[in-house]
Amino acid sequence: MNAKTVFMGYTRSDLANLVVALLVALVVIPTVVQTDYWYSSILIPWLCLSLAAIGQQIVMGYTGQLALGAAGFMAAGAFACFNLILRVPYLPFPVALALSGLIAAAFGILFGLPSLRVRGIYLMVATLASQFFIIWMIDKFGWFKNYDTSGIITAQDILIFGKPFTSPFEMYLVVVVVVTVLTILAINMTRGSTGRNWMAVRDMDIAAESMGISLLRTKLQAFAISAFFCGVAGALFAFTYLKSLEPVAFDIKLSFKILFMVILGGLGTINGAFIGAAFILLFPVVLNSIGNNLFHGAIDATIISATEQVVFGALIIIFMIYEPLGMAKLWYNIKQSVRSRFAPRSELPRQRAT
Repeated sequence: MNAKTVFMGYTRSDLANLVVALLVALVVIPTVVQTDYWYSSILIPWLCLSLAAIGQQIVMGYTGQLALGAAGFMAAGAFACFNLILRVPYLPFPVALALSGLIAAAFGILFGLPSLRVRGIYLMVATLASQFFIIWMIDKFGWFKNYDTSGIITAQDILIFGKPFTSPFEMYLVVVVVVTVLTILAINMTRGSTGRNWMAVRDMDIAAESMGISLLRTKLQAFAISAFFCGVAGALFAFTYLKSLEPVAFDIKLSFKILFMVILGGLGTINGAFIGAAFILLFPVVLNSIGNNLFHGAIDATIISATEQVVFGALIIIFMIYEPLGMAKLWYNIKQSVRSRFAPRSELPRQRAT
């Protein structure tokens, strides 16, 4: 039995989860977190990378296209947002953010064209070209960097309705609003006809085409929307976290990091993007804290970094073998176990029926 929808395809549980998430983000965290470090170094990059991971989820987890190059689309969105604000007078930041996402989506369509001919590892190599081409283009033509010879340009202040958002907390609020809106849109798309078409192509594209689903439109749509999310995430990443723009900040390592977030978090799940991003971002912090506090700095930083890579690799292998749905599935199992333990006996038969 499916849960009854109460508003625009969302169930009562979905709306309750949304309300709880907003209360935590807008009430609990501002009350508990009093230092700028947590906003500028933990929460803001986590939300930005989670948004990029949602984009990777759309093309890889839901559509089944083995694509690599999310950081390239993030760079396209970041430098597009910088140039739009620089060259278009009085352009509001939200408009520049949306336009930068659309520019990144255009690159997504361009580099998604090989998906019509190749698949698997060959498609990954083909889409990897977007990473190198976008970074090369930004480096080659000085116009994108406003002819700055240093290679690092400072991002403009965020202005919304004439109000500057410059403090870490204010920028955190901007990121929360954008990520919340786009996450709701992503959930809506994955549960609607668009998401069903993506998953049909992922499961068996030949059968999907025989059912009347256009592979051309579905795949390019997934690449465009994925690049849009990554472009917006890249602009937020540059303007709120890095506060500067340089091509090296969006290198291939960032693309692999986003790929690991999706795999560890759980393919084909929106909440897996947030869980995977939290793990990838916080695990090095935990390792460094253990190295500094428990061993009093006796362990070299290079050993800690190597340990981090080994653990990531081992977890990816373990999850791909034993739990392909990743940490999102583990979290779901824990919730179900707790719910069944504390649920009233009268509700247990109905829960089994669902």
